[in-house]
Amino acid sequence: MKLIQTVCAGVATIDFATSAAGAQQGMKGSIASVDEPVGTISIQQTPSGTVGINGVAPTDVYKVSDGLLFNAVRHGDKVIFSAETINGTKTITQLEKE
Repeated sequence: MKLIQTVCAGVATIDFATSAAGAQQGMKGSIASVDEPVGTISIQQTPSGTVGINGVAPTDVYKVSDGLLFNAVRHGDKVIFSAETINGTKTITQLEKE
């Protein structure tokens, strides 16, 4: 019983560390659309290097917290970005061109 508790605690710790690291890593994608009047940018994420993935990567709409981003990106630009859910809305927290 003690061994099972120890193993479960170790797995939970590894899972937490992995998810925290994943949240801080930048995601890659390309700008699908820019809607400055609404304050959003749509980004089509680049699929990870996993073998066997077919199809089109998802396109997500993100709120922009810094309006200057609209001057920096155009449709088709390849970007690396980080996003968080703030007040229930996906929001870009960091974005840079590749």
